[in-house]
Amino acid sequence: MVYFRHMPDISFSKAQKIAIFALRMSLGWTFFYAGITKVINPAWSAAGYLTNAKTFHDFYAMLTQPGILPIINFLNAWGLTLVGVALLLGIAVRFSSVIGATLMLLYYLPILKFPYPNANSFLVDEHVIYAVGFFLLASFRAGRIWGLETMCANLPICKKYPQLRDMLG
Repeated sequence: MVYFRHMPDISFSKAQKIAIFALRMSLGWTFFYAGITKVINPAWSAAGYLTNAKTFHDFYAMLTQPGILPIINFLNAWGLTLVGVALLLGIAVRFSSVIGATLMLLYYLPILKFPYPNANSFLVDEHVIYAVGFFLLASFRAGRIWGLETMCANLPICKKYPQLRDMLG
């Protein structure tokens, strides 16, 4: 993960910090809510979404097999929830943002009937916008703006293992 290596701290204006913080909070809440509603609903399953894939249908259909689907459901529900929690708390935002952007790509591909992801979009829809937002959060070290990353980055374990500090933010 080369892009996590020692990036210099960027100095932001107060307005920029507010905008980055607002982006982090809004994406965090969106993902937390989407995930926690799946976690607490025992009837929820990704099967419907996966079986209706327009692109890479065979790949997504494979994920609905009885031995795989429970794992996919667990990873999806808890992945969304934990990415949301990480963004809301401002900890491991860089790592969580990469996971979030990956999830957005995995959600985007099955609905894409090239070049239209839906009737009102051409190539770009909310999944792409969310992914771009995640890349911004990762590149701006958004967890250090009114988040817990600064405190975590200063822990003795992070000083001993700089790669851990870089991954956290």
